[in-house]
Amino acid sequence: MIERWLRYRGIEKQTRELTRGVVEALGKRDLSTANALCQTSKTPIAQIFREGLAWKNIALEDLERILATSRQETVSELRRGVWVIGTIGSLAPFIGLFGTVVGIMKAFHQIAVEGSGGFEVVAAGISEALIATAVGLGVAIIALAFYNYLNVKIGLIGNGFARACERLVQALLYVESSGPAPDVRGNAPEVGRGHPLPA
Repeated sequence: MIERWLRYRGIEKQTRELTRGVVEALGKRDLSTANALCQTSKTPIAQIFREGLAWKNIALEDLERILATSRQETVSELRRGVWVIGTIGSLAPFIGLFGTVVGIMKAFHQIAVEGSGGFEVVAAGISEALIATAVGLGVAIIALAFYNYLNVKIGLIGNGFARACERLVQALLYVESSGPAPDVRGNAPEVGRGHPLPA
């Protein structure tokens, strides 16, 4: 869980920084710098941008489709393994409850074997058995809270990827146009593109 938190923590900031650098380079029609930024960056958005720059001359709708596919693949990779945390959160209470039931059964079995013992003996056994339930609930609360946090974080990262791809497309459109340069938010005039990919 800590590894996932550390991994996701800086992705949004890294996405904004790389997008700003690439858009500024394309605003100067400097494709070599834009490519270099994407090649040297280890961030997930760099992989998506490399796909977009590699196919920059195809029709707009095909470029957008390629970027969307690359974006989905990258988000899916970020989600890899997160389901394990959700599964732990779902199963932990039942595992704890199972331990409690086993503990209570042992307490009653001990009373039956010894043939003596009152409420104090039963209470002591049940108290010990309930520790398993408490531990299971504690694990479940932590795991489910972290699972929900990661899902929200991945959603925000995915939205950031979508905005970054829109800015990349706008900047690439500017490279083919003769209009004013886009600002750092990626605003640029829309122009026609090349031939679509074969069906």
